[in-house]
Amino acid sequence: MYELPTEFIILGAGGHALVLKALANAAGMSVVGVSDPRLHVADVAQWQGLPVFSDDGIMEQQDSEKIGLLNGIGQLPRCKARKNIQLKFMIAGFYFPPCVHPSAWVCDDAKLGEGCQIMAGAIVQPGCEIGIGSIINTKASIDHDCIIGDHVHIAPGATLCGNITAGEGAFIASGAVVIQNINIGCDSILGAGATLVNDLKDRTCFIGVNNFK
Repeated sequence: MYELPTEFIILGAGGHALVLKALANAAGMSVVGVSDPRLHVADVAQWQGLPVFSDDGIMEQQDSEKIGLLNGIGQLPRCKARKNIQLKFMIAGFYFPPCVHPSAWVCDDAKLGEGCQIMAGAIVQPGCEIGIGSIINTKASIDHDCIIGDHVHIAPGATLCGNITAGEGAFIASGAVVIQNINIGCDSILGAGATLVNDLKDRTCFIGVNNFK
């Protein structure tokens, strides 16, 4: 029987990686290194007490059956860097575990995709699906029967009511509110503090309250 890795390397060494490292520590996960090209080129040997690897070093030196990966690349609107690095390593056979902070509440029937991250204080209610690589960030709230696609970012403090679908690559910024039964298109952006009361088409950016009919 295949056993999942029990030790992990973080990809990236920026702000999101710091938060992810804190999540991993709180969840009792064993983090054994970090990979960031900028650190490697600058000959930085350690970051936050962890040894620094190059991306190629992970490929060449690590056993994908024993070492898993944590995606510490932050998700910016329509930026594919986080998605691309996860897909690169998944194709190479590395596993990205779903990560859930101990202070988050996630219903036991929720479906969590590979490498999704549920950060501190977040809520994921019954019937929800969280896609591959998606982030439910600090204190975000996802109510019942929401379908969050792959590589979506629900930013800190955002609120999604029930029966919402967010397409791949959607970005819902901090403090945004989405009422029930709304579809949010792929690669769409909902601005910080915005309230969404109608569907948002693919690759659409909205800021404010879209109360049009």
